[in-house]
Amino acid sequence: MRVVDTGAAGFLGSHLTERLVNEGHKVIGLDNFITGSADNIAHLAGNKNFKFIEQDVTEYIYLPGEIDWVFHLACPASPEDYLKFPIKTLKVGSLGSHKTLGLAKAKGAGFLLASSSEVYGDPKEHPQTEKYWGHVNTVGPRGVYDETKRFGEALTMAYHRSHKVDTRIARIFNSYGPRMKAGDGRVVPNFVNQAISGLDLTVYGDGSQTRSFCYVSDTVDGLYRLMRSGYCNPVNIGNPKEMTINEFAGKVLEVTGSKSRLINSPLPVNDPKVRQPDITLAREKLGWEPKISLDEGLKKTIEYFT
Repeated sequence: MRVVDTGAAGFLGSHLTERLVNEGHKVIGLDNFITGSADNIAHLAGNKNFKFIEQDVTEYIYLPGEIDWVFHLACPASPEDYLKFPIKTLKVGSLGSHKTLGLAKAKGAGFLLASSSEVYGDPKEHPQTEKYWGHVNTVGPRGVYDETKRFGEALTMAYHRSHKVDTRIARIFNSYGPRMKAGDGRVVPNFVNQAISGLDLTVYGDGSQTRSFCYVSDTVDGLYRLMRSGYCNPVNIGNPKEMTINEFAGKVLEVTGSKSRLINSPLPVNDPKVRQPDITLAREKLGWEPKISLDEGLKKTIEYFT
């Protein structure tokens, strides 16, 4: 197939691009490098199945020839990035989704939106199923990310219903692995880099809040299976093994062998207290579930940062 991948130089986008190329597809990667890095796709330079175009996807996208699929992953994804670029974050989920859905419609291509577990906000339902509508503060600082993903989902379904575009929606939970940015504010690179540097691990709040960590190759496999599935409604892609931030910090210290201490800082506004995907639907519709253990995934991530 001939595939477009927006956000191709980002953490998740670069891994998806690599998987698509390895599967034999021809990939056109788009990125404007606001948060992505050319280093993430440098190893694909010269590959006959990969072409890169520096492009802001909120602007008109012109690509000649046939396109079979459009993957829309472009978006600042870490708290540090989307709080630094709040307007750009909202624009890439609204205007960017509009432009990429328009491209898919014009080409008769399929479309996959990389949405997020953040559509659930600070959830009152636990674990989170795809039927849960969420609990989001639209005017809080995190709203710029939460609402851009919620709008993207609404627009995707509107194109599906009104224009018969073959769409997919992946709600991604806490993916981690190599190519994450060291200082992007997410807990995995924060803890790993602090531990290997001998610094104290910064735990926000009392550390009792929970997350569920999914290694990037498992996440990408979920996206690939979703693309092939024929299922148009949202699907959770994440690891259902929930743990507290304190427990995760202990695991990072164990795997790194670090003697770092834990120190506490104030919990960010509207930070979710719990986060755990129900992946019943992914198992039924995609035949998918995570395979990489936390120990194995952390070792690979630590190797990248050392």
